Parts: sequence; structure tokens; C-alpha cells
Amino acid sequence: MPATIKDIREETGLSLATISKYLNGGNVLPKNREKIEEAVKRLHYRPNEIARGLVTNRTKTIGVIVYNIASIFNGTILSTIGKELRKKGYGVLICDSAGDAEMEHSNLQFLLNKKVDGIIIIPAERDADFLQPARDAGIPIVLIDRALNGNREDCVTINNKEAAEEAVNTLIGAGHRKIAIICSDHEYTGAQRKQGYLEAMEQHGLEVRKEYIKTGSQTVDYGYQSMKELLALPERPTAVFMANYDINLGVVMAVNESGFHCPEDISLFGFDDLLLPRIISPKLYVMKQPMEELGSRSVELLLERINSKEDLAPRNVVLKATVMKGDSIRPVGGCQC
Repeated sequence: MPATIKDIREETGLSLATISKYLNGGNVLPKNREKIEEAVKRLHYRPNEIARGLVTNRTKTIGVIVYNIASIFNGTILSTIGKELRKKGYGVLICDSAGDAEMEHSNLQFLLNKKVDGIIIIPAERDADFLQPARDAGIPIVLIDRALNGNREDCVTINNKEAAEEAVNTLIGAGHRKIAIICSDHEYTGAQRKQGYLEAMEQHGLEVRKEYIKTGSQTVDYGYQSMKELLALPERPTAVFMANYDINLGVVMAVNESGFHCPEDISLFGFDDLLLPRIISPKLYVMKQPMEELGSRSVELLLERINSKEDLAPRNVVLKATVMKGDSIRPVGGCQC
């Protein structure tokens, strides 16, 4: 049978109160701590987290909900979240919403039923109303990557609109005037990046052609199909801004199949410095998101809120994306940049 706290008492001669205090993170005398640690090791003692949770009202478990677990972007952030939580002695329950708002609602309720101490969400929804059950239960939530309408929770995002403006300004600075965008205007990030594209074009007095704006889903298939359509236009764009990593993949596939070449025939500027920009030739220009910081800051905010005795005001952390230069942009119109 597994060892119990009573076995540790018999092994050490210490009181149950002292042993319990140590096992629950309290301070005990150094000599007592040494006795308990030696006994725990000899007896292969493992705490009963369920029983502990009943006493402390904590399960040392964090729930994470992502809109698509197959996404490399989400997988990268999940890796950091898991690593940071393990350092703090927390376990993780991960739920995939598969881009479906109703599934996201069910996932939230599932995690609440599991009595998690807090929840981190990369949401599929646009509105914050579905978070009300967690608010009612007093379970803290941190959002990553996407803010929500009516949000009252902590949120960690990047400067999406400004990052998109910088990307499009880079293309304009290279002499491009016929610039297309492939994005989503449903998700928060896609809508913000589309707005950055539009503002950059407007600031330079450039025409925004309806056929150059492709708004749909942030998927490989949508990137592929949209790029095929852009390359088939009678007056095709000279450059394309791609608003997320999966779209990058689809676009590169479409260009490779088309008979056109990058950057000779079409210049490309993408988002996210994940695997693709490092393995294709020419190297892709991208906006690089601080992926590890997105994950680590979300854990930091959540644990602060879990452990705080104060009623903290909602915090909105905005991190900065940076340009990673590549070889996928060709200067045009005599530009020497």
C-alpha cells in the first residue's frame, strides 16, 4: 500500500501538524524539514492531491483551452505554459476547441467541473460572455493572443495592428504599390492585422483593391486557395502580406505549384518565425512573435491572481513583434532599398 502521512509520523516521531504544515508548503524547523524529507524519500511517499484539494480548496491543476491543438503556433505556446507550470508544481489539463465556439463553452465547463485553480485560453470566441460561469465560480482566467469583446480578464497579446503596419510599410518601402493581404477578419488577430494593412495603405495614399483583400479562415487551405486566386488575376499583385503561420504554409505551396517564383514574380511577407521561414528558399520575411514570452507571461499573471489576496484590476499586457529579415522581397520601381 502507498505510504501515508501517518507512516511519516512513525518514521520521524514528529506530529501530524508539523508534517502537514511542511507538505503544504509551510515553514518548519530545518532539523524537522530534514527528517521529513528523508522519510518521504525512504517511504516513496506521494501526496494525495485530491484529499489535499479538499482541505486547501486547491487542486494544483491549471486548465488550458486552445482553439486548435494541431496548430504549430498553439503547440509552441503550450510547450512553454507546461514548462513554466511544472516549475511551480502545477499540472495541466489541455482542451481543444477545434475552432468551435460551442465546444469551447463545453471545455470551459469541463475544466470548472474538474476544480482547476485557473484557466488559460487561446479563444475561438470573439465575445467574453461565455466566461461568466468561471467568473461566478471565482476561477481566474488569462487570455493569450486574442482579446475578447467585453473582456474583464487578464490578457497577453502582441501589437497586432502595428506589426501588420510595419510589415506592409516594409513592402511599400521596397517600391511595392499593388499589395494584397490574406487574413481572417473573424478572429481578433486577423481583424487587427487587416486593420494595420488598411491603415498602412491609406497613409501612403495607395489604392486598396477589393480583389487584393482575401478574408476567410486562418488555415493552410485558405492560404493556398487565396494565393491561387491572386496569381490568376489579370493584374496580379506584386507583393502579398500573409497574416498568420498556417496561411504562410498555404501560400508557399501555391507559389511552388504555380510556376511563379518568389521574389522574382511575387514578394512575400509572413507572420511567425516558426519552422517554415528557416527551411524554405528564399528565406521568408516574417513578423516574429515573442512566443515564449506569451506563454510565460500568461502563467505569471495567472499564478499572481491565484495567490493574491487582493482584488487585482484586469491587466492587459501587449508584447512587441519584430521583423525577421529574409530574401522574399524584391525591390521594384527602381527602389535601391
